[in-house]
Amino acid sequence: MAKEKKQLRPKAETPKGFRDYFGAEVDERKAMLDRIAEVYHAYGFDALESSAVETVESLGKFLPDVDRPNDGVFAWQDEDEKWLALRYDLTAPLARVYAQHRNDLPTPYRRYAMGPVWRNEKPGPGRFRQFYQCDADTVGSASMAADAEICAMLADTLEHVGIPRGDYVVRVNNRKVLNGVLEVMGVAEGETREAVLRTIDKFDKVGEAGVRELLGKGRLDASGAYIDGVGLDEAQAEPVMGFLAAKKKVVERLAAELEGRSDSNSADYRLLANAWSLENGPERAKGNSHTPETGKVISDRLLGYLLELVGSSDQGREGVHELREIADLLNAQGYGPDRIVIDPSVVRGLGYYTGPVFEAELTFEITDEKGRPRQFGSVAGGGRYDDLVARFTGQSVPATGVSIGVDRLLAALRAKGRVGGSARGPVVVTVMDRDRMADYQAMVGELRRAGIRAEVYLGNPKNFGNQMKYADRRGSPIAIIEGGDEKARGVVQVKDLVLGAEIAKSATLEEWKDRPSQHEVSRAEMCDFVKALWDQYNA
Repeated sequence: MAKEKKQLRPKAETPKGFRDYFGAEVDERKAMLDRIAEVYHAYGFDALESSAVETVESLGKFLPDVDRPNDGVFAWQDEDEKWLALRYDLTAPLARVYAQHRNDLPTPYRRYAMGPVWRNEKPGPGRFRQFYQCDADTVGSASMAADAEICAMLADTLEHVGIPRGDYVVRVNNRKVLNGVLEVMGVAEGETREAVLRTIDKFDKVGEAGVRELLGKGRLDASGAYIDGVGLDEAQAEPVMGFLAAKKKVVERLAAELEGRSDSNSADYRLLANAWSLENGPERAKGNSHTPETGKVISDRLLGYLLELVGSSDQGREGVHELREIADLLNAQGYGPDRIVIDPSVVRGLGYYTGPVFEAELTFEITDEKGRPRQFGSVAGGGRYDDLVARFTGQSVPATGVSIGVDRLLAALRAKGRVGGSARGPVVVTVMDRDRMADYQAMVGELRRAGIRAEVYLGNPKNFGNQMKYADRRGSPIAIIEGGDEKARGVVQVKDLVLGAEIAKSATLEEWKDRPSQHEVSRAEMCDFVKALWDQYNA
């Protein structure tokens, strides 16, 4: 008789590129999302929950560097042989929702959405195939006031969740300006244009010199491999380099303008000097803020320089005028360059952006895995996408929005010490007599009604030491003990586990006696006594 094969047990592991989130992490994320929602709601945006699954046709071809619609997403065919996929962001589903329900929605439609998205891409350190996004969008308004409002709301959101002013900056650019520069270069269309755009998008990683090399013949990367360049000559590449280094050029021009003047005591001179110092000089390192006047000096000079770069390009000039309108609207509301700046180096990778684009960058330093200091970097981005809804309706519908990387922002808050402290677990009511479970359940019910997180130990109560180990693993601040003797005397023992752990670390016997961590209180006073301790440890 053939020996029956032993059935293999499945291996308990998360799929590659995915991870599990436990209690404290989930609580931290929910608390942060709740605070973000408070700001979005205050700005008049309504919540939307759309399907996690979309048709591949609806999602479109907007993932970076993806040629086919079902590359980069998790896709499958349903029973009708229609291709479906998990959403890769929250913007493409919004376009479908608005196109489908536009007759029932107000125009403009202002919505925010929060939830997981999925990308079938190669995972890496800190890069997962499932992650959370938090979006806010206005659909149906072509006004630059909508874009300015998104930028202001993003700044307010960062401060509301715990990123202080001075530790972040919202950078704003316009894809039309970049298109105008490419038009001046003679690469407004075709494969060369796409290659130039991909190269510009690497500016944050390789810097000005690296982009210059990649626009030309190519460069050696950090691993020693040679990367072929676009093949532009120096004259062709210069408009792009001027575009990316626009702020640097403006600061250099300000310095030259100041050097050539003799009216150093005039108010105008002092204004220009202050603008220069805040952008480039030692005052910048002190974290001094721009005034609306100095902010206007910088934005006016920068926008004037961009007009020179785009030359006679109508699209480029339109983009510069849109940036000027956004800057004026923000300045009028008090959102100066200490919070929001015009920055031509912001490109954004997704192909559906048609106008203003923005990115929130955290400017404080952290230490990387090799112990090197570096800036934290980007936590949010967005822009205007006036053609996305037209895929469904055939009619252009203006839209603009922003997406916050939830995991990135949480990591930033941990780095700032705003979340990630030791989470307090529930009060644990121990079980000294399993036949008196009703008494213990009555205790825990009373505690919960008083607003105290509490639970009865539901494991094997035979070993009291195991109950204390359980409370310790749960991070419980308090344990309640009522054995037969306590029951007969109408009292309970309240064990302060936080103080007990503190005393156990270093206290002498005399100190331990002076600072008892276990208190006997009457059963009638139990709830009030525990409430005072609970509030102390959860303040």
